Order: sequence, then C-alpha cells, then structure tokens
Amino acid sequence: MINNSTKPLTFELIGAGAETVLQLTNATEQTLKSVEILTVFLKDEATLGAGPSQAHIKFEAVKSIQPKGQAVVSHRTWINGKPVATDHDQLQRLRVKADQVSPYVLDISWQDAEGKSRFQRIPVGH
Repeated sequence: MINNSTKPLTFELIGAGAETVLQLTNATEQTLKSVEILTVFLKDEATLGAGPSQAHIKFEAVKSIQPKGQAVVSHRTWINGKPVATDHDQLQRLRVKADQVSPYVLDISWQDAEGKSRFQRIPVGH
C-alpha cells in the first residue's frame, strides 16, 4: 500500500447517541473505490486501560465514493465478541473534542482511479 501524504478523505460524525453515523467525504476529483475502515478497538472504560478491549466497532466497506461526494459508512458495535443493540452503540466515542488527545484512529484504505491501493490515517476519539 502507498501512504498518500495528501488528505483525500475527511470524516464527520452526524447525529447523537445511538443515532450517530459516520460520513466520509471524498475531497478529490476522482472516484475512490473499495473504501474500507479497519475495525477500531476501544479502550476498556471499566478498568481504565488495565484490561483487554471489550468493545470494538466494525465498519462495512463502501463500494465507491464519487468525486466531491459523501458516503455514510454502516457500522456495528461488538462487546465481548457479540454484536450489541443500537442503544449500546459506541460510535460517539470517536468524536474529536477540542484540547483532548485523540486515542483512536480511522485507518482507511481504497483504490484510486489507476487501481493503486492508498491509505490514510485520521486521529479520532476522546
């Protein structure tokens, strides 16, 4: 994979609580294909980092994002190896808060117009 120094993708968390969704925006002039976000493993809040991660968020792949277009990325929160109901969704933990360290990253990969794999890392969370 090639790490692209420009930032072709931006993200925004839309909504609140269990209604939160992740939206990606393609800032380029080309279609991005096979857009994938790696699973984000969340820190354990109960043991304050002393225990293994019990929660993680899996994202569905997006077939393509058109130039200057947007896509809502489907996700599912898993806790202790099982998918949870929307009222236990953890996506809101990826919101960026001013003056706080971002403990998580969105590792995103895609194929560009030439079919080359590209990669971008975006710090997120609080």
